[in-house]
Amino acid sequence: MAFVFQFLSRWPLRLLHALGALCGWVVYALSAEYRHRFQAHIRLAGVSVADARAAVAAAGHMVLELPKLWLGAPVAVQWDGAHHIEQALAERRGIIFLTPHLGSFEVTAQAYAQRFGASGSAMTVLYRPARQPWLRRIVEASRSRPGLHTAPANLAGVKQLIKALRAGACVGLLPDQVPPEGQGAWVPFFGQPAYTMTLAARLAQQTGARVVLAWGERLPAGAGYKVCVQPYEVALSRDLSEATAQINAAMEQVIRQLPSQYLWGYARYKQPRQPDTGSTQEG
Repeated sequence: MAFVFQFLSRWPLRLLHALGALCGWVVYALSAEYRHRFQAHIRLAGVSVADARAAVAAAGHMVLELPKLWLGAPVAVQWDGAHHIEQALAERRGIIFLTPHLGSFEVTAQAYAQRFGASGSAMTVLYRPARQPWLRRIVEASRSRPGLHTAPANLAGVKQLIKALRAGACVGLLPDQVPPEGQGAWVPFFGQPAYTMTLAARLAQQTGARVVLAWGERLPAGAGYKVCVQPYEVALSRDLSEATAQINAAMEQVIRQLPSQYLWGYARYKQPRQPDTGSTQEG
């Protein structure tokens, strides 16, 4: 499989996305469980038929572009709202980047590291290592680059995030990812209760860091990506559940701007799993 990744990393992005679109539709056609979940989620959010069809292909785009992003030559990246990052960095309060499962969330962190991180303001991203050893090696190597650090999804990783924010650096989270039992709260997401990580709200409450919304939009015909950045101006509640619900509402607003590239097939409303040894829960 490592050889396959190396081989695909040399393909043009346009061809990878074309193959990814085909794979997205094949999975949609063959997996009844995935298809029913996808359809249920787009009905909840009121997504149009055109955007829903594009999102089926976008799920495949996300998978097939990974070899290029991890192992290939740098891709073309545009920016929309980079001045918000510059303003937040100047405050030296630390920045919490919140990115939903929208577009290419992999390219968002890479683009930040290339433009801002290499000059001294690194980003630390929380991640859960892949179970397959060959994939774990590829992912870890791809994310070991100037301006980009990783933190494991456990208590030690949370402490690493807090330390980075208190030093005025940045962290990146996917707040619409279902956390293990005991590390989240049941709050609305597109009108239905979803078990949601409280980590993003707790980090903001404990450190006073700025919250910024960011996502990587795929451009048509393999032309690259556009990293979009918006400040989050809402004052978070001191109540943890309410603050978590506020963050969910912010994720909904971001997703509605680009519903054709959201992972609607993600099991967002599933029951949380039991935590691993070394919980990320923080008092």
